[in-house]
Amino acid sequence: MDATTLVDTVTDDLETELSRLGSSKWLYALTDGEMSGDAVRTAAAADAAAAADRFESWAADADDPDAESCFDHLATTARNRHETLDADADADAADRRIYGTLADFDDPVERVGAALGHSLVTDRTAGQMVGFFVGDADPSTANTFRSLRDDIDDAHDHIVETLDAICASDDDWVRAEAAATEAIEAAYDDYVETLESMGVKPKNVC
Repeated sequence: MDATTLVDTVTDDLETELSRLGSSKWLYALTDGEMSGDAVRTAAAADAAAAADRFESWAADADDPDAESCFDHLATTARNRHETLDADADADAADRRIYGTLADFDDPVERVGAALGHSLVTDRTAGQMVGFFVGDADPSTANTFRSLRDDIDDAHDHIVETLDAICASDDDWVRAEAAATEAIEAAYDDYVETLESMGVKPKNVC
């Protein structure tokens, strides 16, 4: 296996979950039903701060140079995203299920795999945010989110390159895939549970 095949496998296997994590319902959940421009920006900024904290922590204790470089890059990208959106946002996303799941990994291969799952979720969420601001007749903010999504895509490419560098056996690829899957499923569990708590019934995964 290689990283490109892994990405294709994960996105195919979790197509429904990823699609819904790029939907307006996910924005509704992330903003507690507010769905205003300020609420969307705040949700994105809070998530970026939580991501930066997690990847900075991983970089600090990484014992693999390729993994350390990857986590440094991801942390910088996320921190820049937070500062671009709203560095003073009080909202906290660290308690989202995906970050609890990421915190449980301590192996470099699994951490980079989990980072892949996180990037796939973040990319789709950012895409929906671009669409939100287009629909909100706010082209300036839509362009800001397009630029941030480009940065997310660049970080994704870094993860893919790192997976190819550190996965040396079939077992490594299996563990990386499992970690990516866990990360996406954790985000999807938040999607379902948050919507249900708001009285919205998500459709079952077919």
